[in-house]
Amino acid sequence: MTTVTMSCSFVPLILNQSSLPFLSSPFKSLKFPAPFWSPQKVKMGPFTVSPMGFGTWAWGNQLLWGYQQSMDSELQQTFNLAVDNGINLFDTADSYGTGRFNGQSEKLLGKFIREFEGKKRIRDDIVIATKFAAYPWRLTPGQFVKACKASLDRLQIEQIGIGQLHWSTANYAPPQERALWDGLVAMYEKGFVQAVGVSNYGPKQLVKIHDYLKARGVPLCSAQVQFSLLSLGENQLEIMNISETLGIRLISYSPLGLGMLTGKYTPSSLPSGPRALLFKQILPGLDPLLGSIREIAQKRRKTMAQVAINWCICKGTIPIPGVKTVKQAEENLGALGWRLSSDEVLRLEYSARESPQRMIQNIFQTR
Repeated sequence: MTTVTMSCSFVPLILNQSSLPFLSSPFKSLKFPAPFWSPQKVKMGPFTVSPMGFGTWAWGNQLLWGYQQSMDSELQQTFNLAVDNGINLFDTADSYGTGRFNGQSEKLLGKFIREFEGKKRIRDDIVIATKFAAYPWRLTPGQFVKACKASLDRLQIEQIGIGQLHWSTANYAPPQERALWDGLVAMYEKGFVQAVGVSNYGPKQLVKIHDYLKARGVPLCSAQVQFSLLSLGENQLEIMNISETLGIRLISYSPLGLGMLTGKYTPSSLPSGPRALLFKQILPGLDPLLGSIREIAQKRRKTMAQVAINWCICKGTIPIPGVKTVKQAEENLGALGWRLSSDEVLRLEYSARESPQRMIQNIFQTR
């Protein structure tokens, strides 16, 4: 399987960060005597992927994540660390990046793949899953295919692994929806993408697009949904059940609730930027959930982030936590190679229900 073709789409123990000196060259891979986890993969459509992928929303986003170009060297080291340790699924989008950095996430991901100095077989096994925004000016299938070509140019590859519709327009512009679906079909038939997926689709719309694509001979590979202990509701559970029935792999984005499930923030110690207002509203009601995560983490000798990510894996999803530093990637890799017990999973879910606050849902999420 070769999903990235060049043209020239959180062992379980964490290593001490002091053993990870930054390399003098940003283009060298971080090497370890042994991987963090046994490289067991899972099936997703035509692909075999790592049980966790990495999200690249922060790569180019100044507004929410404070991106600066000076971060690119560490971002490449972060990418190298992930790939060297078996991660082969990377999620991005054509809308990731703010202002003059529009499209920066795709550009950086393509650059890091090209400059990865590991084995060619490992590089070629990388699956890029990129999302195409349902902008109001993308009204025809041809315009959606044009968007796909632009992503290919930014990534500098010949074929994207999974081309995804970033959100549904069913809530506000139903006529546009069919054109976008036909755009997915067209980019698949033209060979620009190896598989197609969706994001922010609720259960009803998920069934509709699955059936529509199936009738056109296009299998729906994946569905992204906000899924975490902080956003566990009936909608998510219904989507999970439908995905399992239809053979669609569920990808869970924001598995750490934008960082609220890491235990690094409190109502008196908030992150900078727009997240602070959201955290201030939600964190005071998370004591039951955060307390359970913390106790299990201490018992397991894990971090709270690793427990939260592992819960997503135990539910049969592929979490894609965002990473922008080597330290974050190292911690996230520690979520692999072990499993929460069924009792621990139930305890976490009970505590989630006992916590009065929930993560706000994506405004584009449909029913």
